[in-house]
Amino acid sequence: MATHKYTTKLANTSVLIVGGTSGLGFGVAEALVEHGASNLYLSSSREPKVKASIERLKKSYPDAKTNIVGLACDLATEETLESNIKDLFSKIDTKLDHIVFTAGDPLGMKSLEEVDLAFFKQCGMVRFFAPFFVTKYGVKHLNPGVNSSITITTGAVAESPNKNWTTVASYAAGLAGMTRNLALELKPIRVNLIQPAAVETELWDGAFKTDEDKAKALKAFADKMATGQVGQVQDVTESFLYAMKDRNATGTVIRTDGGSMINKV
Repeated sequence: MATHKYTTKLANTSVLIVGGTSGLGFGVAEALVEHGASNLYLSSSREPKVKASIERLKKSYPDAKTNIVGLACDLATEETLESNIKDLFSKIDTKLDHIVFTAGDPLGMKSLEEVDLAFFKQCGMVRFFAPFFVTKYGVKHLNPGVNSSITITTGAVAESPNKNWTTVASYAAGLAGMTRNLALELKPIRVNLIQPAAVETELWDGAFKTDEDKAKALKAFADKMATGQVGQVQDVTESFLYAMKDRNATGTVIRTDGGSMINKV
């Protein structure tokens, strides 16, 4: 009988992806279907988008045996953030092996003069406060032990400043400290942080007024990469799979940034 100790680590697992209907989250969903996950829970803010993403997956993988469930959950409203997350987990009736958080919202880019407290706080609602509470309530739904993991997503701006990105950078850098402390508090369940640089996803569509502005921005980021291109979902997705598979990795920031840090030299 053939041995498959590497390629089957994610087979028959149950995984929740918060932000799983587009971009990196949807890429992770595709990969988990290909790896034979038994249960896949996709969460996003809008019910129609959740349903459409499930249909996309089923159309792409008509023979897949993965049970795919969609769960709408608004993470952008301060007053209901915590209760919405509690409600999200109340609808999951199986023990989870992994939780992946890739949810995002339009990038909060403003000059320092334009930033007020309301804007600053709102910039962290989905990107910072939500992953904390997803972890707080989600850990109770994970199988105990080192095989289980929580993977959060930040951005390269945590270490590589950009003009007018101070609010986003503050939260992005804070996620590294959050991850390390969560890994300590929740051990032996593993907690890791993925730190991509620019990745070409739908998120960019809402960040710029015109397609020309978006193209210029992506070109500017590509010029900063040692690879000469922004990240592609099918490549950056591999970092999330690694975080789930490597039972020796916890409290770690995993970079997948096209060499943007070394390209500054």
